[in-house]
Amino acid sequence: MFEHTFIGLDVHAVNVVGHALNPDTGEINKHTMGADPAMVLEWIRRLEAPVKVVYESGPTGFVLARYLRAAGIDCVIAASSKLLRAPGDRIKTDRRDARALAEMLAVGSVTEVRIPDPEEEALRDLSRLRSGTAKDLAHARQHVNAILLRHGIRYPNETRWTKEHGLWLHRQRFTEPALQFTYETDVEQAELLAGHLKRIDRQVAATAAACRYTSVIEALMCLRGIRITTAFGLAAEIGDWTRFTGSSIGSYLGLVPSENSSGQSRHQGPITKAGNTYARKPPPHIDPHQTPRRNHYFHPQHHNTAA
Repeated sequence: MFEHTFIGLDVHAVNVVGHALNPDTGEINKHTMGADPAMVLEWIRRLEAPVKVVYESGPTGFVLARYLRAAGIDCVIAASSKLLRAPGDRIKTDRRDARALAEMLAVGSVTEVRIPDPEEEALRDLSRLRSGTAKDLAHARQHVNAILLRHGIRYPNETRWTKEHGLWLHRQRFTEPALQFTYETDVEQAELLAGHLKRIDRQVAATAAACRYTSVIEALMCLRGIRITTAFGLAAEIGDWTRFTGSSIGSYLGLVPSENSSGQSRHQGPITKAGNTYARKPPPHIDPHQTPRRNHYFHPQHHNTAA
């Protein structure tokens, strides 16, 4: 016997489509409402209790789940990458998605996503801001280097992106006005992003020294190759480390080999790259047999900003 009304929600920025299923009575309730947590809660309250709610992870985040949980509603978020979909199903609508979620929740085939609290999510956003800015800076510098390379201009020294290199960049001139404008804009963009990254790194250091993950960050920095931004990113993305064992965390990060085995045949391939992309991409290059070395404890005024 089922003891719940199972509710699947297809959540969008403008509206929410709900599908409620009571396996005992066979009763089905469908409803489309605005993307207002209060409206969703009002509809859920009208259904037969107890209820269990699920919606798919996505860009709408965790606001609705937190709101429903605060109101005493059992709400989970399903990992979108692990939802079961029939290979022959070629029709996708909001109503069908909501119904599929309710049915999967009823049979227990939903893989739940851990819902962070607002502080955890804020730390994660800061880490991702740093990661995104660093990538943008690398691309901007690549554009500058590409223009110089295409026009046969070589920097005479080995070390680039120093103060001396910056002065050299500003001395370069091109005969075509359009090219000169493009080059100067690219240089300006690279310098602007470099300034943003320095400011973000200072904020990361200050936050890392006074947040809930300070002890975890310090422990991670004891390993060679892990500095403050990498440690902060791993701590923010993984959150509760007690969820994992030494072997399961590799699967969570997508760092285990893929496999295609059957019978007596076993074939392993590249890493799966499943799970948390943000936590996987900045892994330190550490020798697994390397003896841990304790880094000096960081401080906002004298931290190492290297990733």
